Amino acid sequence: MTADDRSARGDIRIATAADVPAVKAVTDAAFTPYIERIGLVPAPMEADHAANVALGHVYVTGEPVIGLVVLVPYEDHLYLDSIAVHPDGHGRGVGRRLLHFVDARARELGLPEVRLLTNAKMWENQKIYPRYGYELVERRMEGPYDRLHYRKRLS
Repeated sequence: MTADDRSARGDIRIATAADVPAVKAVTDAAFTPYIERIGLVPAPMEADHAANVALGHVYVTGEPVIGLVVLVPYEDHLYLDSIAVHPDGHGRGVGRRLLHFVDARARELGLPEVRLLTNAKMWENQKIYPRYGYELVERRMEGPYDRLHYRKRLS
């Protein structure tokens, strides 16, 4: 990684095996409040965090870890599988920095867009993502989850 890459990433770094407990803890803290609202455990809470870290898909921020993104590169887009900020980090710009990192990572990989989905009952996300340039593509049921699919085309 070059000095420019480190500068662009700020304090966001790729997760290591030692980070797996923190990745789980932050994910659980971020998504637990939605269980009652959606009537299901949100999918990110059931992810195989150790496998995602081992695959190099997880990036974390903070010491201790306060936020993270799970990114999966595809041929034509970067998939933002999950973004989580511990409630202690709310209102401190952690989510904003992570979303800007996602864009930078997609550009670094030469990918023209970022895609993500969110549960339709996570109303907050329906306000946040459009503010960062994401457009709603479709809504569909996927198993028990009512999901909204978004994309952001990068210039």
